[in-house]
Amino acid sequence: MATVYFSSPTMRKNKKVTAVAGKRNALLGLAEENGIKIPCECRDGECGSCLVKVTHLDGDRVKAVMLTDKERSVLKSVGKLPPHEAERASVHDVPPTYRLACQTIVTDEDLLVEFTGEPGGA
Repeated sequence: MATVYFSSPTMRKNKKVTAVAGKRNALLGLAEENGIKIPCECRDGECGSCLVKVTHLDGDRVKAVMLTDKERSVLKSVGKLPPHEAERASVHDVPPTYRLACQTIVTDEDLLVEFTGEPGGA
């Protein structure tokens, strides 16, 4: 099990959600199941509208979820994947700070997910 905290200026207060680890549901699906509206347009990792900032709350116990080629490309194009984070993701399987909610699979770690409520804003 994982606990995911969603935070956005568009929400009255932060929302705490329990997620089942291993469920092949992306972060966007978890948000939608719980009435949290993260902007999204394509749901396929191509547009960048579901950009979120992800903070891993379990200290050194960070689980790697590989970046898809689409996600890597979009994050680079919007300036949210600096070279040092791209290298850490590729070489050491350390996930970057910014992710696309439609591509990020929830594992068994606690997360803080922040988004502005504007498409592509995080």
